[in-house]
Amino acid sequence: MSPSGRPQPLSLMFLLGMGMASERISCPSRCSCQYLEVNCTGQQLQEFPVAIPLDTRQLILAVNNVSYLPAVELSFLADLVYLDCRKNLLGDDLDFTFIGVAKLVYLDLSFNNLTQVTFSTFSHLLSLVVLKISDNPNLVAIEKDAFANNTWLRHLDVSRTGLKFLDTSTVRDLPNLRFLGLSDNLWHCNCSFLDFITWMTESNVLFPDADNITCYTPEGLHALKMPAVETQLRFNCLTRLYKQDYIFLCLIGFCIFFAGTVAAWLAGICAVIYAVHTSKGEEEEEDDTDT
Repeated sequence: MSPSGRPQPLSLMFLLGMGMASERISCPSRCSCQYLEVNCTGQQLQEFPVAIPLDTRQLILAVNNVSYLPAVELSFLADLVYLDCRKNLLGDDLDFTFIGVAKLVYLDLSFNNLTQVTFSTFSHLLSLVVLKISDNPNLVAIEKDAFANNTWLRHLDVSRTGLKFLDTSTVRDLPNLRFLGLSDNLWHCNCSFLDFITWMTESNVLFPDADNITCYTPEGLHALKMPAVETQLRFNCLTRLYKQDYIFLCLIGFCIFFAGTVAAWLAGICAVIYAVHTSKGEEEEEDDTDT
């Protein structure tokens, strides 16, 4: 220090060097760190990196071989708002994984090995706006209430997965949804799916790559675009009768016939009893008159 109390240039350089060194030390191995951002793209990481700065806002783990996201380590990153985990080996064990990153706004889990999405998978992400889970070929089930707590969700992509069915309420109850990717899935366009197709025609949601949103089964509707297939599906489901429908109608007809027969029989018996009772009363009156 100089007599005037101001730090000398050498002292400033020393402090600056110490700050840069501490920044390098806190950055995970094989990752690059900038202000509030950690980028580990394409580093062939097998595990979640350690020594991530606690004030990190943006974490990019894309194009690696990470198969597990530790919930405890993630919870240390309480200010995280952006997480990119595309093109990894993440499996189906993601329930309660994001319990400690409630501020997360952007989450990319595309190109992984997800098999299902339950209520517990994303229920703690109350601020989530963008969710990408496309290109997960083993993803075959999304629970009805999987996104019940993600009311701020605007962008949802489930394209190119193994999905055959998606409950209408799963997406209909998202008030801020504006973008929904559904293309290149194995949609089973049966009568149970009619409600979802109808919602597609009536909603204001944008469906990108609409030409590839098609029915995969049944064979008669294969490759037909949704929601253009709504008319044919509605005709098949609401006007066409199947074998079980005819059986049901026959049973109903038989029950009505049987009930009518029994009612007529009872009415006849009642009429006969009434007639007999009336005739006896008249005979008794005549006998009294004669006496």
